[in-house]
Amino acid sequence: MDHTPGPYHEGSLAVQRRTGALGAAAHVGRSIGSGIKPVAAAFLGLQPMLVLAAADGSGRMWASLLTGPPGFLKATGSSTVSVAGGLPEHDPLAAALARGPVPAGTIVLDPRTRRRMRMGGTVRPSARGLLLETERVFANCPKYLQRRELRTTGDGDTPPVVRVRRGERLTPGQEAFLRAADTFFVATGTPDGVDASHRGGGPGFLEVASPTELSWPDYPGNAMFLTLGNLERDPRAGLLLLDWTTGTTLQLTGTARTEHTPDGGRTVRFTVTGTLQADGASPLRWSAPEYSPANPPVDTCAPVTSADETGVESRGVRGVHTGRPGPARPLGGA
Repeated sequence: MDHTPGPYHEGSLAVQRRTGALGAAAHVGRSIGSGIKPVAAAFLGLQPMLVLAAADGSGRMWASLLTGPPGFLKATGSSTVSVAGGLPEHDPLAAALARGPVPAGTIVLDPRTRRRMRMGGTVRPSARGLLLETERVFANCPKYLQRRELRTTGDGDTPPVVRVRRGERLTPGQEAFLRAADTFFVATGTPDGVDASHRGGGPGFLEVASPTELSWPDYPGNAMFLTLGNLERDPRAGLLLLDWTTGTTLQLTGTARTEHTPDGGRTVRFTVTGTLQADGASPLRWSAPEYSPANPPVDTCAPVTSADETGVESRGVRGVHTGRPGPARPLGGA
């Protein structure tokens, strides 16, 4: 256990030092608390989905999707959130959460309003489904969030027919889907806790080098470096991608590392060791995206130099293709 005082462990502090962001991180770190304020409780009660990050019984990191009608997330105390239902049997985290308690990180994202809230702590089974006991609660800015409208939520009475496919490497269809993605979620963790975070950008910002190798640029953010800080100490990571129009989910597990360049750029490289595609797993159906105005140009030739709201600058961030963003490709079979 890292006993570093304050909201950050030594991994995050190391990245903050390297990027010159210690001051900015200290400032925004004051927003990290353990309690759920009334405005946060109201936000939770309106949401139809939650992304949960944890390790499975073998120690592999995954990010999973939970959905429900408004009210399925309910703040039941100043530091507890009740989640109605649970994960389906096919989900790689279902068995671990059924045994509980397990360290977990969560992110609640509302594409309709570009708002997001992150909570970390411990998850255990409950009579209603799951209970999250929070140790870290904070909100993030809307940067890189694509706006989407919720079209349908499913009837709630008929369980979806889900086709599950597992593998150790990406299929050609999955590779094409990843290259067109504008949003994904990242699970990372250390002995100090588990974190779930969001990554967004123009289609093409997630690069597929091979069936087992992915990469993405680390765009300027809030200077906390929670995800990269975790990877400094523990390379285990998981990704979750959603097919927003069909409800199919793609979960990846593996390891990740951060590459720093002399000009201040950062690229995260992810090695796939396991995949799980669940066709139609989510009952939620969303509209086509309205891309965030904060998304940097996705261009292999020109580095991007930009500063976030705290004034922390990132140079040399590169994307993977030129041209205007194209529509996301549906995630189908092979």
